[in-house]
Amino acid sequence: MAAGGSSGAATDASVTKFQTYEDFLDAQVTPLDLFYLEDKDLARQLVELGYRGSGEVLKREEFERLKAAEEALRLSNRTKKTLASAGRELKDNFLKALADREEANRNGRMATIIFIRDRNAGGQEISGYIDYSHRLKSEDFEPYFSGKKKLLPRPADLSFYNWETNVKACRNSPNYKVLVDNPAGLLFENQHDHKVLNVDPEAPSGPNSWRTALKSELYLQVVVFDHYVRRLLN
Repeated sequence: MAAGGSSGAATDASVTKFQTYEDFLDAQVTPLDLFYLEDKDLARQLVELGYRGSGEVLKREEFERLKAAEEALRLSNRTKKTLASAGRELKDNFLKALADREEANRNGRMATIIFIRDRNAGGQEISGYIDYSHRLKSEDFEPYFSGKKKLLPRPADLSFYNWETNVKACRNSPNYKVLVDNPAGLLFENQHDHKVLNVDPEAPSGPNSWRTALKSELYLQVVVFDHYVRRLLN
C-alpha cells in the first residue's frame, strides 16, 4: 500500500466504529504484520506512515476531525429528536417564539423567562413569570405546541398571582433566584452567571437580557425576557 493522504466515503464511514485513533490503527494491522514485527507500537507507526495495513491511510488530525464531525452530527440529531416543537406548523406568535427559543433553553445557552397574563380553567384572571428552561426539562411540551393545552403560570413557578382570589406565590428555580425586597421591584438573578434581570418595562432589562412583548391570539398578554447565559469559570 502506498503512503499518502486519504479521503472519501470509505474513510468517513470507518471512523464511526472506533473510539480512539489507536483503535483505528490496530484495525489496519494484519496478523502477519504482528508476527514479523513483534511490536504493536511499531506496527501502528507503519500503518500511519502507509507502509503496512489493510485499509486506507488516515492521519491522527484527520481522524479527530472526522470524529468531532460525527459527534456534532449525533448531538444535533439527538437534539432535533427531543425538540417538542420540531416539524410543527405554528401560527400563533407566542408559540413561534417558544419554538425559536426551545433548543437554546434546553442546552443552557439561554434562560428565558415568560410573563403570561390570562384566564385559568375557572375563568379567573391569573398572571406570573415562568422559567421556560426549567419547565421544558420538567414536563412534556408537546401538548402546548400541539394546542392541546395552554401554558399558564402556576404557584410553583417563579411568581404567580390570582387577581380574583388575591393568591400570591413566588419560588426560586434552578435557573433564577427571585428578588422581591428591593426598590426596583421584582427582579430575577440568574443562578449561573449571577446577572440580574429586571422585568420593569420602563427600565433596562439587564446585562445580556432583552424584553420582547408579543401579540398572541391565545393569551391576554405575553412578554418574553431572554437572557444569554455566560457561565462563570471555577
